[in-house]
Amino acid sequence: MRTNLFYIVLSAIFLTISSGKISAQELPKNSKPIPSKNQTDNSKKDENGAVVSTTIIDSIKVDSLKKGKGYLEGKVKYKAKDYAKFDQKNKLLTLSDGAELYYLDYELKAGKIVFDYKKNEVYAGRLKDSTGKYYQYPVFKQGSNVIEPDSIRFNTVTKKALVWNSKTNQGEFNVNAAITKKENDSVYFMKGARFTTAKDLDDPEYYFLTNKVKFVPKKKIVVGFTNMWIYNVPTPLALPFAFFPMTEEARSGILIPNYTYTEQRGYALQNGGYYFALSDNYDLAVLGDYYTNGSYALRFESQYAKRYKFNGNFNFRYENLIDGERGFPNYSKGTIYNIQWSHSKDAKSNPNSRFTASVNLGSSKYFRQSLNQVNVGSNLNNSLNSSISYSKTFNTVPQVNLALAATHSQNTNTEKISMTLPTLTLNVDRVFPFASDTKPKKGFIQNINVRYDLTGSNSYNTSDSLFFKSQMFKDGTTGFQHNIPLSTNFKIFKHFNVNTAINYKEVWYLQTIKRRTDFETDKIVDDRVNGFDSFRTYSFSNGISTTLYGMYTFGEDKKVKVIRHTITPSVSHGYTPKFDQYLEQYEASRTYGRFTGPNTQSEYRNYTRFDTGIYGAPNLVDANSVGFSLGNLFEAKVTDKDSTKTEPKKIQLLRLNLGSSYDFKTKQWSTISFNGGTAFFDQKMSVNFGGTIDPYEFERTNSTTNARFVRKAFAVSGANLSMNYALASSAFGKKKEKKNTQGLRNGGREDDLFGVNEDFSDKINNQPGEENEEETEAPAELFKSDIPWDVTMAFTITYANNDFGNKISSSSLMLSVNSQLTPKWKMGVSSGYDFVNKGVSQTQIRMDRDLLSWTMNFNWVPFGQYTYWGFFIGIKSSVLSDIKWDKRSVPDRTLR
Repeated sequence: MRTNLFYIVLSAIFLTISSGKISAQELPKNSKPIPSKNQTDNSKKDENGAVVSTTIIDSIKVDSLKKGKGYLEGKVKYKAKDYAKFDQKNKLLTLSDGAELYYLDYELKAGKIVFDYKKNEVYAGRLKDSTGKYYQYPVFKQGSNVIEPDSIRFNTVTKKALVWNSKTNQGEFNVNAAITKKENDSVYFMKGARFTTAKDLDDPEYYFLTNKVKFVPKKKIVVGFTNMWIYNVPTPLALPFAFFPMTEEARSGILIPNYTYTEQRGYALQNGGYYFALSDNYDLAVLGDYYTNGSYALRFESQYAKRYKFNGNFNFRYENLIDGERGFPNYSKGTIYNIQWSHSKDAKSNPNSRFTASVNLGSSKYFRQSLNQVNVGSNLNNSLNSSISYSKTFNTVPQVNLALAATHSQNTNTEKISMTLPTLTLNVDRVFPFASDTKPKKGFIQNINVRYDLTGSNSYNTSDSLFFKSQMFKDGTTGFQHNIPLSTNFKIFKHFNVNTAINYKEVWYLQTIKRRTDFETDKIVDDRVNGFDSFRTYSFSNGISTTLYGMYTFGEDKKVKVIRHTITPSVSHGYTPKFDQYLEQYEASRTYGRFTGPNTQSEYRNYTRFDTGIYGAPNLVDANSVGFSLGNLFEAKVTDKDSTKTEPKKIQLLRLNLGSSYDFKTKQWSTISFNGGTAFFDQKMSVNFGGTIDPYEFERTNSTTNARFVRKAFAVSGANLSMNYALASSAFGKKKEKKNTQGLRNGGREDDLFGVNEDFSDKINNQPGEENEEETEAPAELFKSDIPWDVTMAFTITYANNDFGNKISSSSLMLSVNSQLTPKWKMGVSSGYDFVNKGVSQTQIRMDRDLLSWTMNFNWVPFGQYTYWGFFIGIKSSVLSDIKWDKRSVPDRTLR
């Protein structure tokens, strides 16, 4: 009987695809279990009444000397709610109603399971209730693979099987086949198969139908003639054959390009290339575009990660742009490029060292002229910034911090670039020589401390045309600055904080200047002098500050209970003596007399050879000034709208800061600066303002028109106001905030005030619909009374009271509105208005439709310099991402 049991177990081991139309009437009809006299039954019932057993069958009738039919690799367990019966005469084991069989990592569940160990066959099927409805369909599970058929029949010796109406999941594919034939352990043939990425396999919104399928689990699917069906309606989309790789690991492969056409550049293929799955830690995608007029583009994109260590991505883009035909007046040619790198390090991997990178640099016109990017927001951004930094902390006494950084700032309008490559920073922590290690620091002496700061930098100021060329490096400047501040702080009269400091500074330069006047061109020229040079200065500073509180109580029964006013006045004094040992002079101008013979008089001006240095120059005159500042903060405690809260809610009413200074040398006050802010509508709207007030009267006459401009004393010379407002419905507020990550990566904004940057043809960095996978589908409604929405608004205004009139120099409003009209429909609008130029700013209208397994997107910029429209519909799954329709307009821009 041991051999017979082995056949029974093999039936579970080789059950890898399940389906079969064996009803309860087709199974043996024995009404009750009949134990054999040669059978040892250890079965018992569980708490639900189901028969649970680890039955071992033994019989001397079976030849136990046969080799290869030997021993089980594990324990066999089975159970059934109705009965578990052995029929030795017919060599049958029958499990009925909730039948289950477990062996190793195999699990088989069905309405009925029958083992015929005489024919070496196993059957699994459904049950039928009194109404004729089937239930308890077979389910076979091995590891993570699950197959759900109608019925199954297979032979444990030949290992071949027939499965009816099998349902299985392989990667992103759901496969349903009318008949499946198992040839061996790794090859299956299917007939009448439907495969789809839809979640509902019984009623999919689309599927591919084929009659010939060769299926190798976790490796590949090879199909014959295949036709695409949408909602059970056949479409003309068909293939004579197809191959689908099935793997859980990333694999290299071809990226199919998109087709487009423009008047200026002709026909084109975009985003075609090859994806290299180099390893589990990094990959590479090489993409390209080609236009029939000769324009082309190349992109190299790589993502990398190491768990618990770091992660990042690197993109390089290069485009050769040609407009028109050679020999015609409208012909132009140019090249643009862009480099992006993002790197972040896991702080836990090494707490004492950190490395980060955020790089976005390249041609200033890249985001305005790129052939392949949908830069709705990026083309309005006039700055690119980059930063790469490494820092390390040395846990010595005192502690030492070392940092290296490279920075880049680029104005895309002026095409001016500022770069430091690199910047060195070294800080030695404060040392208190007169303080005790165990007692708190008190008084003037114990708080005396000294520290050391070193900064060094290579600075380059250049333009787009000279970036990373030899002239850029020739014009660079290098310097080091050493600071040793000696300071202390203490209290007087219990409430006044006093601080005083002496700062010693030493600056080293590798380049200085020799200034002269070129009298032929009447221009001042700075001749560069290479070589080490240095200067040393010192300065004194003092300050005193305190904090005053005023409070008004309305009463505990009032909505506004308390208003508190916090005043922080401070007075500071700074003195830097002159260092005329570094004074030099140059001949600025010459005059000639009317007498016989030249009578030459020259004018000389002062300068220092360090004037163009990155860390400044020594003072040639005494600097002695006193500064005043006054900080005001108004806060309130109000009754919280949440009735469950017992404590009042603290809110900020107004923040207002004032500041000015008096120069003892010139005996004049500086302009009075002010800034502040507040918030309204439950802190949803923030308002910030600032400006300057000139304490003196200002008068000027236009030499051309003789117009006279007078500004009275204590008039506002300039001011600005900005308001930001964000509001969302309660339903929208509960959802996870979605950031415009692709727009931020392409040089745009994180919000959508400039519009949303979405390029659905970018298969590497943008898989549509992935963010919605965890969302639950809302029930269908005839009328949707609750429509989620959100509004983002930004308003700015700048006032300038300069020469010849006061005016509003800039004023604009930007607005973005998004709404989810139905659980699957989303709409959004981004626009604005320029009140000075009296025109509507760039406007974008967008619509998104979630089609379950598909996604549809429409973007439209109806007017302006960057008019654009694009429509996309495609399958969400990355396996079938090439099945899509992508149509967009490509602006024919003129290169300038």
